Amino acid sequence: MRAAAGDKLIVEGTHGGDNRREGVIVHVGHADGSPPYTVRWLDSERETLVFPGPDARVVQSVR
Repeated sequence: MRAAAGDKLIVEGTHGGDNRREGVIVHVGHADGSPPYTVRWLDSERETLVFPGPDARVVQSVR
């Protein structure tokens, strides 16, 4: 997985009743774009450090 600041991270719910979460990547810790990422979640405006799993995908922003 590779990302850049400004890309969107989408994490699908893996269990019944889990909601999809969407956030904007605000910081990428490695020059090659690999995780972890600091993500600002759209539903709460909180920022967290994320190590995305197989249920996550990156949607690149328009560059």
